[in-house]
Amino acid sequence: MAGIEALAERLSTYLGPEQVNLVRRAYFYAEQAHDGQRRRSGEPYVTHPLAVASILADMHMDHQSLMAAMLHDVIEDTGIAKEALSQQFGETVAELVDGVSKLTQMNFETKAEAQAENFQKMAMAMARDIRVILVKLADRLHNMRTLEVLSGEKRRRIAKETLEIYAPIANRLGMHTVRVEFEDLGFKAMHPMRSSLIHRAVKSARGNRKEIVAKIETSLANCLAADGIAGEVSGRQKHLYGIYKKMRGKRRAFNEIMDVYAFRIVVDKVDTCYRVLGAVHNLYKPLPGRFKDYIAIPKANGYQSLHTTLFGMHGVPIEIQIRTREMEEMANNGIAAHWLYKSNEDEQPKGNHARARQWVKGILELQQRAGNSLEFIESVKIDLFPDEVYVFTPKGRIMELPKGSTAVDFAYAVHTDVGNSCIACRINRRLAPLSEPLQSGSTVEIVSAPGARPNPAWLNFVVTGKARTHIRHALKQQRRSESINLGERLLNKVLTGFDSSLEQIPHERVRAILDEYRLELIEDLLEDIGLGNRMAYVVARRLLSAEGEQLPSPEGPLAIRGTEGLVMSYAKCCTPIPGDPIVGHLSAGKGMVVHLEDCRNISEIRHNPEKCLQLSWAKDVTGEFNVELRVELEHQRGLIALLASSVNAADGNIEKISMDERDGRVSVVQLVVSVRDRVHLARVIKKLRTLTGVVRITRLRA
Repeated sequence: MAGIEALAERLSTYLGPEQVNLVRRAYFYAEQAHDGQRRRSGEPYVTHPLAVASILADMHMDHQSLMAAMLHDVIEDTGIAKEALSQQFGETVAELVDGVSKLTQMNFETKAEAQAENFQKMAMAMARDIRVILVKLADRLHNMRTLEVLSGEKRRRIAKETLEIYAPIANRLGMHTVRVEFEDLGFKAMHPMRSSLIHRAVKSARGNRKEIVAKIETSLANCLAADGIAGEVSGRQKHLYGIYKKMRGKRRAFNEIMDVYAFRIVVDKVDTCYRVLGAVHNLYKPLPGRFKDYIAIPKANGYQSLHTTLFGMHGVPIEIQIRTREMEEMANNGIAAHWLYKSNEDEQPKGNHARARQWVKGILELQQRAGNSLEFIESVKIDLFPDEVYVFTPKGRIMELPKGSTAVDFAYAVHTDVGNSCIACRINRRLAPLSEPLQSGSTVEIVSAPGARPNPAWLNFVVTGKARTHIRHALKQQRRSESINLGERLLNKVLTGFDSSLEQIPHERVRAILDEYRLELIEDLLEDIGLGNRMAYVVARRLLSAEGEQLPSPEGPLAIRGTEGLVMSYAKCCTPIPGDPIVGHLSAGKGMVVHLEDCRNISEIRHNPEKCLQLSWAKDVTGEFNVELRVELEHQRGLIALLASSVNAADGNIEKISMDERDGRVSVVQLVVSVRDRVHLARVIKKLRTLTGVVRITRLRA
């Protein structure tokens, strides 16, 4: 009883009496609902919801969040329905409780999948009301504080999940205080020995440093007073997990990390921050390249502050953060501080809150596009650990992207359509490769073309979850439409041999075959044929119900145009080009692979109509095709340059060149040249023959 009264007293400092009474009511309701239940530690269960509400009260959260905190385990643990809560406490509180309840553990095949599924639910709940995640974070924080009653294995599992997911979320929402506590508690549970070692070392180091810290603090305070600036100077403690991460990640010794002295100066207004900066730069010399202005360009989680590193007395480095009181509150409580500064209910969310909303919206978009929960969590984890780079659009808008992002990530951050149709980029007005990592302060301009498509190779270098998810999605869509197209051509070709076509087959017959194959749409069947998972002629016979009939030979070969995309590929063993006699090998899941007619790799299945199909090149075939040539010639200076200029003169392009010298006089060069067709290839070979000293030119095939 004392617990709720003490909490009510704290709440009355910022909530009205009616709201405090509502929180009280929720507590008594939870107390009755959990009657008889105890925690692992033996205390009555209701102490947990009370502690969670108390954590939220420290952040000055609104009364609905506090009520949800009191009731957050009621639906799950006591069998009381959401509707009952809704009648008692209103729709909003019931929704919040339901949102938090949905985040509890479910049983899945693997731990990773369970984590991913939970995270997906969290994203959905957060999108409806961001307070769900705040209640969940407070719930997790109290559980972390009382971890020691659990078994070692369970402790480590919960700590790992906290470090991997909950600490980064708290960071993303700008809640520094919660993040630091999550990290230190998680670190202690995961690595008790390392944690206590660092703890002891920090304690003794702080004792030795007391004198220097006091000196620096005094000189900073005097410096502000001399300029007539009112501000609070305080020493800043590094947290254990932060020290451990620096030691591991940057391979630094403990002493190197502790040799840096950190201070924070809190003032009243933004312009005072810049005055303080000038004053401290006059007191000690600043280290070049170490100044960061997060006030003009806030971090992605809304953090604002001026950072500078000074060269103090006796050459000690001093890190200083300068910020206003509101920024200090925002830095510690992040999105939760939004409720502290909210003057009225309908006010548009701004700053931190708007950023958090934006992030959650982005997460939701990822969730809709992702193939499965594991693919989704892989994308989100990337977004949860952003060391940001800040770049500008050509119009001067600032975009925040994770470290290592490329122009393709930037294009998708601007808009999905810009990403999908991007073909090149300019970084600081110069043409640059799409894979070049962006640097902070660059201006990035995307060159796009209508009808351009994402390139599968982009997946090798994009960093953001949004880009990765949208590229995968676009490629799946593209592959599907190309498979359907090819499947339709293959099926119609076989049906023509039966004097029929897809249009002439009755709708009921098509439906019956689809049901037999357990497929929804005719497109699904055509996609299967195009991907090589079903044989066109088997499907044709089923459609015509002509079991007994002999399959007639198809009339003429199927013409290919070179624009079939992802479902038509050209065999690397024999590199066919337009003009060569060719056959198609249907490979399950890959679609059609085009080989030369006399390619050794398919000689055994060449005449099997189920596996191979006669092909021809269409008259309007387009594209560039690679051919491998072997050139034997007398060794001479500038050999590679001669070959390159000859191929170039014949309008060809060298994709790859390698050279192995056979003896002192004759060199053997292997070229991969891209040409349009056989006639073009003949022109390239003719041009190469005019070079002096050429002994032999051979086209390589399997």
